[in-house]
Amino acid sequence: MKIIYQTWWKVLAVTLIFYTLIAGFLVPVPVLPILHETIRNLYFHVPMWIAMMSVLTISVVFSIMYLNTGKEEYDLASVECVNVGLLFFTLGLVTGMMWARFTWGEFWSGDPKQNSAAIAFLLYCAYLVLRNSMDEEQKRAKISAIYNIFAFPVMIVLIFILPRLTDSLHPGNGGNPAFGKYDLDNRMRMVFYPAMAGWAIISVWIATIRYRIRLIEHKRNNIDL
Repeated sequence: MKIIYQTWWKVLAVTLIFYTLIAGFLVPVPVLPILHETIRNLYFHVPMWIAMMSVLTISVVFSIMYLNTGKEEYDLASVECVNVGLLFFTLGLVTGMMWARFTWGEFWSGDPKQNSAAIAFLLYCAYLVLRNSMDEEQKRAKISAIYNIFAFPVMIVLIFILPRLTDSLHPGNGGNPAFGKYDLDNRMRMVFYPAMAGWAIISVWIATIRYRIRLIEHKRNNIDL
């Protein structure tokens, strides 16, 4: 019973991913100008951002918990969530660039959404650089937690707010309408929503595995000392 309780969500995640990978290429999509078949990238591009947001949100929660309790486990969990978040951040940028190549004509056009996302990405890269620049564990954990808590709302502003205030080719920004009822039909929604759920769960699963590995290494290092 315990094993079932611990694994059901993993089975669900794998099932959702396999379903969306297959259906994403086989289920018919609306015939739209410019987008054409590239609209299938919606099943992959947007879920990468959802997965990224999921683990980065969890990371902030663990940072707050660390500042409240001082437990090293929370710091380790927070940094591993950021590591996984950067992985999906990268995938989100790459899939976005591929989509831009076929719809905007080039991989990187300097669009406000692209530029803001790149700045947000570097913001979290700086988080890892900051951690690696300090040797004293408690100081590193505390400063990293504070940085992470402030970086998260800045990232939200950069990705979801600023691009809406200026002209942008990206759907949902700068007066450009987002995908809605005129773009997505029920067949696409049956793939799109499970894709977001599946990749979000996968991101948490990867972060959990990385956290366990980091915790084992941390305990081993303390024993050696």
